[in-house]
This record gives sequence, C-alpha cells and structure tokens, in this order.
Amino acid sequence: MIGNQVALIRRELWEHRSIYATPLVIALIVSIMAITGQAVVSAFDQAVDIAILGASNLGPAERAAAITVLMTGVSSLLIMAMWVLTIFYALDALYAERKDRSILFWRSLPCTDAETVISKLITAAVVIPLVTFAVIVVTHLVVLALASVWLGFQGANAWHLVWRAAPLANNWAGTLIMLLALPLWLSPFIGWFLFVSAFTRRSPLLVAFLPIVILPMLEKSLVGTSLFVDAFFIRTASLPLFGGMSTGDIFSYEGDEWSLNGEVPTGLLSLMDLSRFFGSASLWLGLAVCGLFVTAAIYVRRYRDDS
Repeated sequence: MIGNQVALIRRELWEHRSIYATPLVIALIVSIMAITGQAVVSAFDQAVDIAILGASNLGPAERAAAITVLMTGVSSLLIMAMWVLTIFYALDALYAERKDRSILFWRSLPCTDAETVISKLITAAVVIPLVTFAVIVVTHLVVLALASVWLGFQGANAWHLVWRAAPLANNWAGTLIMLLALPLWLSPFIGWFLFVSAFTRRSPLLVAFLPIVILPMLEKSLVGTSLFVDAFFIRTASLPLFGGMSTGDIFSYEGDEWSLNGEVPTGLLSLMDLSRFFGSASLWLGLAVCGLFVTAAIYVRRYRDDS
C-alpha cells in the first residue's frame, strides 16, 4: 500500500503542476517586491542612516524580533497562497478525472478507490504544505540576502544586523509546524471539498461554497443560532496554536509610553502552544468530520458509473 501511495502522490505532482508552480510565482513576486522596496527606501538617505544606526544599537533580542517580523510577513503571503491552492486542488482532484474520462484508465490499475482518495487527501494536507515550506525557506534566504546586499551598499554591517540576529531555525521550525497544523485544523473543509469534487457534475466551486454562504444565513434567520457561523467562519480565524497570546501579553501602555512585559519573543516557535492545539476538542471533532467526508468521497467514487 505504501508503494501505491508513493506512486499516486507522484501522479498528483505530475498532473497538478500548480502545487509547486504557485508558490514559486509568489516567491518571485515577493523577491521583486523586496528589491523594489529597497530601491524606494534608498531615496531617503538621512532617514535610512538614522534607522540603521538605531538598529545597530538595539540588543540581539530586539534585532531577532525585527527579523522574525520580516520572515513572518514573507511566510504569511505564501501560507495564504497555499490555502487558496489547497481549495482549488481539492475541488479539482476527483472532478477533473471524471471530466476528462481519465478515471477509466486509472481504475484499470491495481489501486483501490480508497487508496486514490487518500492519496489526494495526503497531497492536500501534507505534500502541498511541505512544498510550500521548501519555497518559504528559499524565499527567506533570498530576501535576507537582498537585505544584506542593500545594507552593505549603505555602509552597514549586514552580518551583525541580519545574519547574527536572524533566528532561522526557530522561525523555520515554527513555520513548518504552522503549515502542517493549518490543514489539520481546516480538515473539515478539505474533506468537504474532496466530497464535492467526487459527486458534482459541474461547477464544483459553486457547489462547495453555496452551502457555506447560505446555511449560516438560513440558520440565523430561521432558528436564531450561530452553529454554522462558528463552524464555517470563526473556525478559520481561531487556530489555537499560539497560546491565546495577544499584544497585551507582550506590551503594556502606561502614561504615554509603551513598555515590554518580560522578554521579547525572538522567534515564531516561542509563541506556539502545541499542547493547547492538540488538546483542543474542536481539532479532533474536525478530523472526525473530515473522515466522514473522505469516506463519502470514496463511496461515491467507487459506485459512480462513469462508463
């Protein structure tokens, strides 16, 4: 079965080149934006000199926190692109093979319907995040290298300001955890999209999102509850991975000045609370819902007559 899964996942990478093309395009855009931003900032000579002098006088924790903000901003763009890519991949994964009739060929191979659907689930929940992570790491290095070159032209010590300060391992570990945790938390949506892809005959995007839009409206107007609102919308904005930390946990405002509460969080990993994430009942309930949808997708694929 493992050999079949490896072959099926390779098939997904071969058929869906957007899995690696999309993050590469976003990474190229981010790199161009970094170059453009540096060219624009270079026009403000005096302000740049003052900013570099101020950064040079900061402590290592403050410089690490600043680099973390930069790296997180780059990662956020690619993570958002990853989720959009995952939606379109899941909706197309089982629908496209029926649309072009290639399902008849794939059914002739010694792979069960369960193995095929599970390979698509693994691709959406694991392979796409891992590909995105690899592109994020390369993009971080490119952006930091561009920043180093620019700082060198400004007469600053790039090694001191960038590379000694950058908590690369901490941020990369945190980014990888987040990339793998996000599909787990949003697994009910992935399962639903795969199920829609398996049974709909046309317009999978419309069929998938109409219930997400209409059901909360009907529930609110007819029943007055917010079960579907919580399930569809609040869940997407409430990933319980960061320990409930807010700005007030890091900074406090007294009089007319901001002050730090304790140490500066220097890396993304230090902000995460894995026990809170894996201890969340909503996570396991969502995985159970995903399992039901995936089982339904396997059933539909197995018994649909596409001959």
